[in-house]
Amino acid sequence: MFLELRAAASTNAIPTIRTVAADLAARADFDLDSIDDLRMAVDDLCAMLVRVAAASGTLSCRFTVRSERIEVAAEVDVDEAADPLPTRTFGWRVLECLADEVSAGSLPAEQGEYGRVCINLVKLAATAQQP
Repeated sequence: MFLELRAAASTNAIPTIRTVAADLAARADFDLDSIDDLRMAVDDLCAMLVRVAAASGTLSCRFTVRSERIEVAAEVDVDEAADPLPTRTFGWRVLECLADEVSAGSLPAEQGEYGRVCINLVKLAATAQQP
């Protein structure tokens, strides 16, 4: 299953996006701890992206629900003057603890265009984490 949400890059969109993430995990039969971890991870990654977003930028979150895993790719429009996404912070470390895989990337702004910053994460269902 694939779902994409697009909204203005604003903190107002974050509660809806994290609720969608939790609902997708619940429908995929994730346990309560995994659902909460995914909800918090999505909240944190959206907050990180909104902080670096261009004033009129768009926040996009794509959820891919696969057998025993959910993949999230979130990205935001950034100005050419935007600070790079901090990946050596306490917040980034928390994100790494909540998700099973985390990565970030960016595309620089071209003249007259926004650049893009993206965070990807994977959350495994508890059954997929057991040996």
